[in-house]
Amino acid sequence: MTELRDQIRSYWDIDSATYDRSRSHKPQSAVELAAWGATLSRLLPERPARVLDVGAGTGFLSVLLARLGYEVTALDLSPGMLEHLKENAARAGVQVAICEGDAGEPPAGEFDAVVERHLVWTLPDPATAIEAWRQAAPRGRLVLCEGLWGAKGGTAEQLRQRCQSGLRRLRREPFDHHAEYDPAVSTQLPLCGGTSPEALLALVESSSWGAARLERLRDVEWATRLALPSAIDRLVGVPPRFAVVAG
Repeated sequence: MTELRDQIRSYWDIDSATYDRSRSHKPQSAVELAAWGATLSRLLPERPARVLDVGAGTGFLSVLLARLGYEVTALDLSPGMLEHLKENAARAGVQVAICEGDAGEPPAGEFDAVVERHLVWTLPDPATAIEAWRQAAPRGRLVLCEGLWGAKGGTAEQLRQRCQSGLRRLRREPFDHHAEYDPAVSTQLPLCGGTSPEALLALVESSSWGAARLERLRDVEWATRLALPSAIDRLVGVPPRFAVVAG
């Protein structure tokens, strides 16, 4: 497990140099940012609340939550990602507590909420991590922000992804990451082929979080689509977004 963790950390350290260049990794417009802010304010406890952002990356969620008035702790395995998070937080003029570590080993202290965005696919043991997050917020709330993609997205979503990839190749645009995961890594990640709402809901409800609910993030989808650079991009569209909420 230590070797796998080191390989994952190394991948994201390299990826941190170009991560924020991807449209899918952070909002591209004020409308998109506002949609995310309204969604998170609705799903999370009232401000001020202590929020743990797991797999925080370069800090899109952390910085936004701090701007909204939450007390935020950002947890990430990659020191490279966290360096960029510090820069983004300083640029935004907000305070975010930084914690370098595994998502499945959250920092001590009772949080009011745990939130993540597009993290679970890269966890070696998502069930154990979700349980650990409950221990970090024993009376708090869980908000998993995910998207339908990969093999779990179904025929329509796979077709949309192929169209999107074709547009990028025609434009010679870089893809979202510097490289794919090494197969030696991806085969050890249960959700690496994509996340489905059903599977994630079952994982949460089988943990001590108990009953959970599923919400389609239509406002975020609309705002993200609106921010796309051309009519053909908007026609191709964006993946369905959803949240699993418990606690």
